[in-house]
Amino acid sequence: MRIVFMGTPDYSVRTLKKIIDAGHEVAGVFAQPDKPVGRKHILTAPPVKVYAEEKNIPVFQPNTLRDGSALSIIKDLNPDIIVVVAYGKILPKEILDFPKFGCINGHASLLPKYRGASPIQWCICCGEKETGVTVMQMDEGMDTGDIIDVAKTKIGETETAEELFSRLSVISADLTVKVLDDIKNGVAKRIKQDETKVTVAPVINKEMAHLDFSEDAETLYNKVRGFYSWPCAYTLIDGKRLKILSARVVSGKPSVSGTVIENEGKLVISCKGNTALELLTVQAEGSKPMTAQNLLNGKKIPLGTKVL
Repeated sequence: MRIVFMGTPDYSVRTLKKIIDAGHEVAGVFAQPDKPVGRKHILTAPPVKVYAEEKNIPVFQPNTLRDGSALSIIKDLNPDIIVVVAYGKILPKEILDFPKFGCINGHASLLPKYRGASPIQWCICCGEKETGVTVMQMDEGMDTGDIIDVAKTKIGETETAEELFSRLSVISADLTVKVLDDIKNGVAKRIKQDETKVTVAPVINKEMAHLDFSEDAETLYNKVRGFYSWPCAYTLIDGKRLKILSARVVSGKPSVSGTVIENEGKLVISCKGNTALELLTVQAEGSKPMTAQNLLNGKKIPLGTKVL
C-alpha cells in the first residue's frame, strides 16, 4: 500500500523501518519540528526525520495540521492509508477522512486503558502486570477509535519504562504491519472500545516524580521504575534533590513514614504500613549516578533523617 507515516521519537522508527521492509511504499513522513536539545540548545532533528532522510523519503514538519497546508501535502502524496505512531499531534477530521483506508494508530497500551500521552510510564507506575499495543482506526477523539488488533505482553517485575519502551516498539512494528496486511486483504475487524473501562495516562512532568513516602513501598517502587529514565523519581534530603534511579522493596519496621531507618552500607527509608524502600542507585545534585553505599561513604545521613 501507499502510506504516509506520522511519528516523531525513536520509538516510532522501528515501525517505519518494518513498513518499508515489508514492501510498502512510504510516500512521505510527517514528524514534529526540530527542537533545541541540551544545555546548549542545539537544534536537533527527531529520530523519525533522521531515518526517513536516510531512506530518501520526503519529510514534512508542520507546526500545525489545522491550517489546510498539511492536508494539501497529503492530497499531493495521495496515500491509501496514514499510519500514526507517537506523532504527538491530533489529526483533524479532514485529514482523518482523506485516505481510502483512513488513518490507523499504534497506541502503547491495552485500550481503552491508558488513553493519552504517557501510557508506558503510567501502566508501570500504576502497578500493572500486563500491557501491550493496540492498533486502532483513528477518529477525532484522543485514542477513542475502534480497535483493529491487539498484542499483549507481561511486564517484568523489575522492568523500567525505558526497557518497556524498547520492547513495545518491536511489538508495535510487528502488529502494525500485520494490520496493514489485514486491511489490504479485507479481513481487518473493528471493535468499539468499552467506555466504562477508560483510564487516562496524562502528560508527565517532573513534579509527578516527587515521591511521597506516606505511600507504601510497592507503590513507590513502581514509580521509580515508571519514571526511569525520565524524569526520574526523586526525594529531598536536607533540602537537596536526590534522584532515585533504582530501588527495591525490603522489610520495614514500625517507624514514621519518610524517615531513614538504615544507613550502614545501605540506605533504607520507611514507608506507609511499616513497609520500606531501599535506594540502590541514586544521583545527587551536581553528581553522577552512584550506588547508595557510595553516597553514604561521602555523605552522612543520620538515622531518623526525614526525606521530603
